[in-house]
Amino acid sequence: QVQLVESGGGLVQAGGSLRLSCAASGRTFSVMGWFRQAPGKEREFVAAMPTWSGGNLYYADSVKGRFIISRDNAKNTLYLQMNSLKPEDTAVYYCAADLVYRTRAYSSQTNYGFWGQGTQVTVSS
Repeated sequence: QVQLVESGGGLVQAGGSLRLSCAASGRTFSVMGWFRQAPGKEREFVAAMPTWSGGNLYYADSVKGRFIISRDNAKNTLYLQMNSLKPEDTAVYYCAADLVYRTRAYSSQTNYGFWGQGTQVTVSS
């Protein structure tokens, strides 16, 4: 059974940091990423990476320079280190994964067949 379980969300003041984790089980994925959905908005791409070492890291412009995506293959866990958080980063953050890595589709939700339940991140001003 495939499972993606996020953790690490919470309430933080603007300028603070959080680290999200996504523990994967059940399958070997080729690509994993993070998306987020703020209240009243559509879900949007945050960051993604292939699961092999040395692959490119991809970020949305809104988080570039502040967020870092990484993966521990031994633990089959994806991370999102979020620094310099802003109130506009407030959202439910979702971990996503797929068996196929499509270079030009990493930011598309339709590229991911497996999703976690989401973890809430709230940034206060």
